Amino acid sequence: MRPVVHALLGPTASGKSALAVKLAERLPLEIVSMDSALVYRGMDIGTAKPGAALLAQVPHHLVDIIDPDQAYSAGRWRQDAIETVQSILERKALPLIVGGTMLYYRALVSGLDELPQADARVRAELDAEAAQRGWPALHAELARVDARSAQRIAPNDQQRIQRALEVWRVTGKPLSALHGAAASDLPFEVRGVALIPERAVLHERIRTRFEAMLKLGLVEEVKALRKKYRLSASMPSMRAVGYRQVWEYLEGRLDRDALKEKGIVATRQLAKRQLTWLRSFPDLARVDSAEAGLALLGHSFL
Repeated sequence: MRPVVHALLGPTASGKSALAVKLAERLPLEIVSMDSALVYRGMDIGTAKPGAALLAQVPHHLVDIIDPDQAYSAGRWRQDAIETVQSILERKALPLIVGGTMLYYRALVSGLDELPQADARVRAELDAEAAQRGWPALHAELARVDARSAQRIAPNDQQRIQRALEVWRVTGKPLSALHGAAASDLPFEVRGVALIPERAVLHERIRTRFEAMLKLGLVEEVKALRKKYRLSASMPSMRAVGYRQVWEYLEGRLDRDALKEKGIVATRQLAKRQLTWLRSFPDLARVDSAEAGLALLGHSFL
């Protein structure tokens, strides 16, 4: 019989991390991050990364494992997460997978088939078409050939639109049909809980948190990263919400007020996409507050 491992999901700013820490105060938990931005070293403020004191108090895994000029895939995270969870179980501790990168969760529970490698020719064609027609037009094309992928990809999300259309043109198959098609080979069972606050509460948290990030020095953080690493706006690390808007500000395309408002809007759009993903996972238990999540997960670990 496979051991049961719990996962805590939710949109950005829903309070997942705080809830996980409260659980760790009661139980011998080790947190396995399921966040595609927390993997990057030096990206601390814009990712709301736990501070050094908290990291020392509660073991966190898959945080600060690569530099922001490196790539990290859902497939690699899946492999790393499985190995990490198994190691925690062997130590007789309790793993808790926590995060909001829903592609990682789907990869974990459903598996990932091998996807085609990047095709430079097809990508160049798509870039040329986007320059002429605009990314929303390419998103509309994606909706015709892969409605499921189009539903979860924003009309201006250039990177993901390009990849989904690239897969379609290279294989003749929709990306949504390839993702998760492999049988899961998990050595443990995953039971997920989604923390989903009320919409007004979530929006206010997003605004407050992004304003706090700016005050804490998010702009200065990105300046330092640009100085230390050879980065570009197209890299996955710099396309993360918040970092992408600061990049535009540093390039002179936004003023400070526009940076704040655009960052808040982009974060809310991210939360909306995350909620769409969550609705696609039928087996999740859902709670609307940290208190309810604490009660449910606390009981589940007993």
